[in-house]
Amino acid sequence: MPKFEKHIFICGNQRPSGHPRGCCDPNAKAELQKLFKQKLAERGLKAKVRANQSGCLDQCEHGPNLVVYPEAVWYGRVTLADVDEIIDSHIIGGKPVERLMLPDSCINTPACEHKPRRTPAQEA
Repeated sequence: MPKFEKHIFICGNQRPSGHPRGCCDPNAKAELQKLFKQKLAERGLKAKVRANQSGCLDQCEHGPNLVVYPEAVWYGRVTLADVDEIIDSHIIGGKPVERLMLPDSCINTPACEHKPRRTPAQEA
């Protein structure tokens, strides 16, 4: 079996409601991972791109988060509505989705300015 060309690691960490750092998968449904897997399969990419649920990526304040390797492109505030754009622009087209990218200066930097979390209405 050939190696995967890309890996998408999607944070599936869960914390109690009201935790100050937030939680990337508060409902424990792995919805982002399921949708990535479905959309990758629909595009015939299942053998080339792997979408895995990960443990905590330690970027909780930016969540939901994911990182795409081998480029090490970090995305934050990802919603189900963003999945097609990430696949089409980045995974297929090679162009990361800038509006969702976490700046390198924010990775592993607690002092980084954090955007407010999206409300459920904004995610719809």
